[in-house]
Parts: sequence; structure tokens; C-alpha cells
Amino acid sequence: MQDNTLIVEDVLLLMLDDKYGIPAGAGTLHQTLGGAVLVELALLGRIQPEGSSAWYKGTKVVAVGDGALPDPLLQSSYDTIAARPRQVQTLLVTIGSGLWKPVTERLVQRGLLRRERTRFLGLFPTTSLPAADTGHEPALREQMRSALEHGESPDARLAAITALISASGTLPSLDPVPKWSSAVATRAKELEQGNWGAAAVNSAVTRIAASFSAASAAAVVTTLS
Repeated sequence: MQDNTLIVEDVLLLMLDDKYGIPAGAGTLHQTLGGAVLVELALLGRIQPEGSSAWYKGTKVVAVGDGALPDPLLQSSYDTIAARPRQVQTLLVTIGSGLWKPVTERLVQRGLLRRERTRFLGLFPTTSLPAADTGHEPALREQMRSALEHGESPDARLAAITALISASGTLPSLDPVPKWSSAVATRAKELEQGNWGAAAVNSAVTRIAASFSAASAAAVVTTLS
């Protein structure tokens, strides 16, 4: 099982159809992926809302901290924010719109997706990205199922992944888990709102990360309205 994937990689992996690699919520996918990168940077303590305030419409995001980040994708996004603080909604698009190709390529390189090229009707070249037969995605789905169906407390990373997918509006369409119910819907909404379990209650960084998940949800709603 992979243990060094980024949050954005796991979010996309779970949102892709396992057979063809078609993403759920394609219309707002770039915002969800952008939100995943912002959340990861927040959990690393490298960005925060301007003035350390809670997120609200119009709040700008600022870069904080020193030193190189552990991944070039995160570093590139951090540099974008450091160059000029911008509102969350702007960053979701600015960062997220360029993530589809590099993130899918990383998943292929990690062996979590396969790239298959065929011809539709024997004439038109097509490319699909079916899930590879590894233990990573099933284990991740099982962890999500435990948090949503059984109320187990997820760690901050899993809570962020679940919150972002819930914010995208695609959680009910995931297959094979979780089994959709009103209780699952309620728990997912709690995670969106930052209720990530007792271990995270006093973590300012976790609250900031939750605020970016909420911002992603707000951006998705605005786009779909």
C-alpha cells in the first residue's frame, strides 16, 4: 500500500470511476483538487487565512513558514500563494485548473492507475485510466467507510479527504462504499464543517484546514447554482 500519496492524489483516486477513470463531479473537479492542495498546505502549517481569521467570503490566503516543501507539486502551489495572496475562490481555480494532468500522471507512475489506449469503433483513439489492482484504494475506501458508517474518528488527513469529496457533492455516487444513508450524510456534513474528532478539537491548523474544505464546498455550490 502506498503511504506517501498527497491528499490531492487520494481525493482524485477515489473520485475516478474504477473501470474507465472518468471523474465524478467533472464540472467542479478543478476546485476540489485545488481545495485538496490548500488543505494539505494548511495541515503542513504553510498557509493560513490572512490575519489568522476563520474563512469567510473574501478572505485572502497567505503563505507562512520557511524551508522547502516535501513535494514539488506542493512547492509550486505554495510559491503561487507566496507571490501574491489571493482569495480562496480564486486560488481554487488558479491552482486547481492545472492539476488534472500532473496528478493523473503521478497516479499512473505510482501504479495506482493504468493508462490504456484503444480505438472506439476501431477508428477513434481513446484513453482510459482504470484503477490498478493494488491494496491502496480499497484500504482507503474501507477507512472512509469506517468513519462514515460506524462513526470512527478519522485522523486529520482522512477527515480532509472525506470532507473534500463530500464538499464536491460526489460522495453518494462513490462505489462500492460508503453505503449511503441519512446517518452517513450527517457525518459527512460534520466532517465538512470541521468536526474531525476529539484529537483535533484544539488544533488551530486543523481548523484552518477545515475552513478550506468549507471554502471548496462554497465554491462548488456557487458554480452549480
